[in-house]
Amino acid sequence: MLKANLLCVNNLSVSFFSKKIETEILHNISFKLAENSITAVVGESGSGKSITSLTIMGLLPPKISKITSGSIIFDNKELTALNEKSFRKIRGKDIAMIFQEPMSSLNPSMRCGLQVEELLKQHTQRSKADIKEEVLQLFKKVKLPNPIRIYKAYPHEISGGQKQRVMIAMAIACKPKLLIADEPTTALDVTVQKEILQLLKDIQKETKMSILFISHDLSLVSELADRILVMYKGEIVEQGDTQTLFKNPKHNYTKALIGARPSIDYRLKKLPTIADFMSNSIDTTIISATDRQKHHKKLYNQEPLLEVIDLEKIYLSKHGWFSKDVPFKAVNKVSFKVYPGETIGLVGESGCGKSTLGNAILQLDKATSGIIKYKGKDITNLNTKDLRLLRKDIQIIFQDPFASLNPRLSVGNAIVEPMKVHNIGASYKERKFKVISILEKVGLDASAFNRYPHEFSGGQRQRIGIARTIALEPQLIVCDESVSALDISVQAQVLNLLNDLKERFNFTYIFISHDLAVVKYMADQLIVMNKGEIEEIGDADVLYKSPKKTYTQKLINSIPKGS
Repeated sequence: MLKANLLCVNNLSVSFFSKKIETEILHNISFKLAENSITAVVGESGSGKSITSLTIMGLLPPKISKITSGSIIFDNKELTALNEKSFRKIRGKDIAMIFQEPMSSLNPSMRCGLQVEELLKQHTQRSKADIKEEVLQLFKKVKLPNPIRIYKAYPHEISGGQKQRVMIAMAIACKPKLLIADEPTTALDVTVQKEILQLLKDIQKETKMSILFISHDLSLVSELADRILVMYKGEIVEQGDTQTLFKNPKHNYTKALIGARPSIDYRLKKLPTIADFMSNSIDTTIISATDRQKHHKKLYNQEPLLEVIDLEKIYLSKHGWFSKDVPFKAVNKVSFKVYPGETIGLVGESGCGKSTLGNAILQLDKATSGIIKYKGKDITNLNTKDLRLLRKDIQIIFQDPFASLNPRLSVGNAIVEPMKVHNIGASYKERKFKVISILEKVGLDASAFNRYPHEFSGGQRQRIGIARTIALEPQLIVCDESVSALDISVQAQVLNLLNDLKERFNFTYIFISHDLAVVKYMADQLIVMNKGEIEEIGDADVLYKSPKKTYTQKLINSIPKGS
């Protein structure tokens, strides 16, 4: 039986204005969303996904954008004809939205319960006691542990997954007919991501609302959506039911979104990118088990570059003004070795201790006890001079390159500055020449030297972060979630670059991530962390094929498999 359409978008075009220049962002897009269904919109950053959702919500910035053609019919109402006052009656009540970053969507100065209450007060006539009870019921529905505690908590006092559940509770509070979810799981661990997706499916089944789910990850949405729309450069290039689209993708861009994600079944020498698919120039060379064995024999026949022995990190926290400090063991008796030229993967859920361990190795946050040896020398109690020398040898690539770059410094000078500190190059001219050479090595050109961080895309900024790291000629690089915020294709480009640089300069990586498919692709050895301890350690391929621990199995089972 055919379902009626809740939302019909017909020939929609949207333009933005800058200095009186009009640029069309959405080009004549059309699609339908049936009642009681889930449709996913996929594509990279800049493809027009979020602009589409903001247009449906009536949230386009008024002075710099406008709908130039087309119509949006929701529940038999023409949304493009509504004024702001009329839209406010629909927004939050009939159409609700979950945003990508809950911390920037929640008010940091208000308790979580009151933020959900505020929405119910605006759209219902219920009493204060009824509204509070409804909020607690909503928190139970989204499976928040201890709803009363979350009700009283501020956003910074709960985890990322819990914040996202509060956002979902807020979105479904008024029982909307349409829920728009804009990248709601991007920054979450695979296990939390799976829980959130299952929660949305359960709520949709129970409430019969329709969901428009926006993502850059086709494998992820395959487990959720009935239909998929693929967007590229402001156009819908393909749409269809999920099974058909996965089994028989017609457009090269759709094929690219499916193929750019690392496989957990085999290891390609080079991950295909969007450009490779669009030009039909895909390298299908696979690294065989024999190649890998030869490489490992050579790797592990050396002295270790880094040795971590019985490392512990204890934090003290207070539970009240007059209470005693309570010790919390973030890292507990961790031991492992890292060999020159190796990539060791470090995985686990948020709070497992992987970033704390990385910071201890970098000497950014001193370990409470244990030994860290670098080239056979204990580095846990270095003096200031020796620590500065070590900083050159052990570097980090951060998750958010924009936050780690000074917005007031040009990209070139941001890279030159640490080179000067570590006496690399005899003059500014020599350093500048070297920086331009490095920028070209990471896929940027000489013009990037004089430009500023805000002028680059996320993927380009990550390349700048990598350029700044390799400019110091380090031997060990800690990659802390360095590709987790990137689109699938940009992620493929950056992973290829990291592997290429490793081969060229014999870098050694500690690769920290919650994305197990990415870690498996990159890693020689894999360390699985859980509650501050090493749960399991071993060859990445062996560990994926036959994990010994239930926790590791749970992480592997949470990886989106695709249809």
